[in-house]
Formats: sequence, C-alpha cells, structure tokens
Amino acid sequence: MQSITLEFRSEDLALLGLLPPGLFEKYEEIELLETLRLEQGWRLQLLRVRRRGPLKTAGELERESRRIRAGYGLESFELVERRPRTRDYILLVRQRNPERLRRLLTLAGGEIAPTAPFRLNAEKVVASFRGEERALRRVLKRLDREEFPYRILRASGRPFVPEEAAPLLTPLQAELLARAWVLGYYAVPRRITLSRLARQSGRSPPGLGKVLRRAEGRLVARWLAHEGAARDSDGDAAREG
Repeated sequence: MQSITLEFRSEDLALLGLLPPGLFEKYEEIELLETLRLEQGWRLQLLRVRRRGPLKTAGELERESRRIRAGYGLESFELVERRPRTRDYILLVRQRNPERLRRLLTLAGGEIAPTAPFRLNAEKVVASFRGEERALRRVLKRLDREEFPYRILRASGRPFVPEEAAPLLTPLQAELLARAWVLGYYAVPRRITLSRLARQSGRSPPGLGKVLRRAEGRLVARWLAHEGAARDSDGDAAREG
C-alpha cells in the first residue's frame, strides 16, 4: 500500500465541476474526517465545515435543508455537532459524485480511498489517498493525460529526503523528482520512459533529464557527505577505544 498527498487549485476544480460554484462564499474551510462509504455514484463522508459567519441553529439548518441539498449536490446531510467557538459544523453527508470523479473511481477499481490530510479552502485543495500502487499510478496517469493540473506534496515509498537536504533541491526539481518516482521512472524494471514522463510533465526529454540528473547529483553528494562523516566518526571512535 502507498499513500500520496496532492495539491490542486480550487478554481481549477470548480471549473471542472468537482467543487460547487460559490462554495467558499459562505464556508472558510472543509475537512474530510472520515469516508464511511465510497461508490462510483455517491459517497458518504463525515466532514468538518467551518462557516465564515456565525453558525446557524439546528432548526435553521433543518428548515433550509432542501435549498442546501440542491445547492451543493447533496442527497442528504445530518448535523452531528455544532462548535460555535470555532464556527464549525460536523456533518454526515451523502453526496452524488460528479461524472469526472465517477470516471476516476472506475479507474481506481476500488483500490484507492481518501485519507487525512484532506482539506479544502478557497485557494487550494490538499487531498490525500491511500491504496494499491498500481491503482494510484493509473489515476495519476489519467490526470496527466487530461492535463489536470496538480502538484505532488508527499508520497510514501519514495526515498526519504532529510529536511536538511531539502534546500538542496529547487521546487521544480523536488516536484519532478517526486512525479518521476511515483510514476515508476526509478522502478526496476522502469515502468515509464523518460520520453513519456517528459510528455506528461510538459517538458522536452533532454530538459527533463537535465533537471532530474541535477537533483540526483545533489542528493547523492549529500548522501556521500553523510557517509564520509559517519565513517570518520566511526574511525575516530575505534582509535580512541
């Protein structure tokens, strides 16, 4: 099993019909707490919804339930808890999946599930998923093929880069290195060629190869420096002993 965290621009998801229009005019942030059921046509999820203004009472939500369901494509919602101090609702929501999401779920084949962290606001959506590696690769390839803009923030199963090594990589190097790893460029045997990876990254093969080699060189140099320091430390300890 592998986990991956992606970042999308909220405006892109709204244009693609994956976010209801005007969602963040009234709500500041939405957090997925738990997915209880995920089917191709619908999903049942526990959400934390932060309102921009004061919270409505349970009675007001009940009276406006028809408008709320119609406006946000909900089949049903249930108020679990009100948190006036933080302006949060905890809601149990059953929601219809838009067509594009249905296609991605079909491609995932039931082998991928959303997980924490999963937060949405007016600027960006940070979405995490856990599932079989091959299913995650299929979905990422579809996003790339449809020129669906996203950025990989984290992915398990790739080499761990210590925090002190992170400044060695530029944001572009870090992003392209992560994408190359997730899509199997560094697998043995290799699951994607440099040419295909370049097309999916919107770069030329020579240009992408140069970025990856520079990033690899910096990481190798840091690793060799750490190994050399460790050997020197062990040698000093042995001589003192």
